[in-house]
Amino acid sequence: MTATEVLKKYWGYTSFRSPQDEIIQAVVDGKDVLAVLPTGGGKSICFQVPTMMMDGLCIVVTPLIALMQDQVSQLRKNDIPALAIHSGLSHGEIDILLDNCVYGQQKFLYVSPERLKTELFRVRFEKMKVSLIAVDEAHCISQWGYDFRPPYLEIAELREVKPDVPFIALTASATQQVRNDIMEKLQFRKAAVFQISFARKNFSLVVRNTEVKEKKLVEILTKVPGSAIVYVRSRKSTQAIAQFLQRNRISATFYHAGLHFDERTTRQREWLNNTFRVMVATNAFGMGINKSDVRTVIHLDLPENLESYYQEAGRAGRDGKQAYATILFHPTDAESLQSKAEQAYPTFDYLKKIYQALANYFQVAIHAGQGESYDFDMEQFAKKFSLKPSAIYPALKRLEEAGLLQFNESFYHPSRLHFTADKTKLYEFQVAHARFDPIIKMLLRLYGGELYTDFVQISENQLAMALKISVAEVKLVLQQLNQLQLMIYSPVRDSPQVIFVLPRQDEHLLVVDKFKLESRRKLNLEKTERMIQYARQDTMCRMLFIQDYFNETSEEPCGVCDICYAKKKRTNLSSIKALEDQIRFFLSQQPMSPESLTEAVAPEDEELFLEAVREMVDSNQLFYDDHWLLHLKK
Repeated sequence: MTATEVLKKYWGYTSFRSPQDEIIQAVVDGKDVLAVLPTGGGKSICFQVPTMMMDGLCIVVTPLIALMQDQVSQLRKNDIPALAIHSGLSHGEIDILLDNCVYGQQKFLYVSPERLKTELFRVRFEKMKVSLIAVDEAHCISQWGYDFRPPYLEIAELREVKPDVPFIALTASATQQVRNDIMEKLQFRKAAVFQISFARKNFSLVVRNTEVKEKKLVEILTKVPGSAIVYVRSRKSTQAIAQFLQRNRISATFYHAGLHFDERTTRQREWLNNTFRVMVATNAFGMGINKSDVRTVIHLDLPENLESYYQEAGRAGRDGKQAYATILFHPTDAESLQSKAEQAYPTFDYLKKIYQALANYFQVAIHAGQGESYDFDMEQFAKKFSLKPSAIYPALKRLEEAGLLQFNESFYHPSRLHFTADKTKLYEFQVAHARFDPIIKMLLRLYGGELYTDFVQISENQLAMALKISVAEVKLVLQQLNQLQLMIYSPVRDSPQVIFVLPRQDEHLLVVDKFKLESRRKLNLEKTERMIQYARQDTMCRMLFIQDYFNETSEEPCGVCDICYAKKKRTNLSSIKALEDQIRFFLSQQPMSPESLTEAVAPEDEELFLEAVREMVDSNQLFYDDHWLLHLKK
């Protein structure tokens, strides 16, 4: 099939967004591809479509467990066989899933970078028929990137085993230095580089200086219609701000990584379905979220860097209609962010202290624990070792940066089950052990023969209801069958995870590159300073500032940010007055939606017109009703 035919058959679309089709052709031609596509640019299509056109398996390397689980689920819904292997799985599960990739008909294997270096993976990889290796979040490979991960540096070693397999590296944001580093570290050969401009014409970037952020937040959400995301830094603030908005008659819910999986899923679904208009969240929210009609993204706290900000702000206006990204800024925010950046890099002695405490907490012996995953309760850990919780998180991130640990703050692994016994052996067991017969029969009735070939997601509640016994009894019987080695039963897990990427080290011989750690600290401080400059400056077009940061050359101002509008207002006072007069004329006759008003006025400069409307709303000359119709205030 052609690329378009594959797209239509599996995803239901009839055409690609530029430059998706060019990227796909370059992959099919066997080139190594780097694709820098901003948030919402359709990165996954760029490796999924060519894989379906080629013979063999695509290995997708990504550090985001939630994202890999989501993409595997979506592919399976489209009848495309896909698996995910990450640090939260047991050795037995990984063994069977890798066998399925060697001997089965799988098309996609999603794998965390830490898994690539294990002997279990390396042996199976040699036997796999691989057509493509996709490296998602590719900026993680670069020490100049904002989220460096040492295991990414070992991805290129896959070339030694399969030198003819092309690579595609994908990221939403990367400076020129990071782009060059990605291609060098992945040993690109016939390279093809694709990058969409960071400029977005429908996207108005705004910084509002304010003494009272909550009041300004309500003003913005009252005056800008449509779905919204409000980003805050702390988990506690998500709930407090959501409740504050509700008291002000604005429909809102909240989201952070500390919520139970079911709560996170429910709130995300309710927001996607517009049950709630506003999602107040930490930056744990948003990755993989496909909601095109978000009209505004508001940051109550300064993001850590411009890469993070551009990704988070870019979740607004994916439908191409006018959207706003606003930072509510107070002068003390700069000091707060600088302080946070300083605290993000603890001393080497403190890192050793945390590492040793983790080894004691999980009772991991020296040279043991490689690849093992442990449930982690940060509050309990802090209390046991008399540590400040606020200091533990940055230490974990630095140990992760050093390649010693992996920390998954938000982890969910549903209950899964796989029969290791064949049908004959299982039948003989049922005959000999009648008390186990009902649950085995019910498992086969509910989940079918796939239990013999794959890990299947199960529900203990569903089994309990069908068998008319308690959930606790179901779990006990499944654990007994697991111990008897007739099946592998992996119960649900919904706790943060700490994984020992390397075998546990002696704290006195801890392998940490102090020079690299110091370089990363300086880089982090530089990125912090550029973020503060973005918020403070009031002379350069905000989109041009971002383009300049990402080394994109442009001299054309966006025309729609707060700075561009202020300049337009100074030079087009007569034009703006004329627009305001026309707005008053039409709204004096009847309330109108912004779209109808635009059609009625038919302005030559639509951006200037929309800003004039916003300015009139801000100054209380106009207001929106509950149906988002504009009224003239009398």
